[in-house]
Amino acid sequence: MSAASKAAPDADLAGVFAALGDPIRLRLVTLLCAGGLLSIARLTSATAISRQGVTRHLGVLLDAGLVRDVKLGRERCWELAPERIDAARRALDPIGHQWEAALGRIKAFVESAPSA
Repeated sequence: MSAASKAAPDADLAGVFAALGDPIRLRLVTLLCAGGLLSIARLTSATAISRQGVTRHLGVLLDAGLVRDVKLGRERCWELAPERIDAARRALDPIGHQWEAALGRIKAFVESAPSA
């Protein structure tokens, strides 16, 4: 494995991060995390946008693999697809570890510096 492939997260995760970068879509994902399977009506009532807007945002989340739709009778409900969230978290883990290590080095430096 090359250094470039180790450093760069999976290229298809860029769509996940782009989809989650919108506050409305992030709100919809949060609602689905907490509420499980939800209808468009329930999702619309929990946001300040129209049903059409929610549907459009769900389409972006669907394209990114973050949600899936389930047909219940005549109604279409939505649920989180946690696999993509997990993949995004795993891609960010090395960054988190590097950040923690850097903070540890700063803390050690500050604590070892002579006081004024």
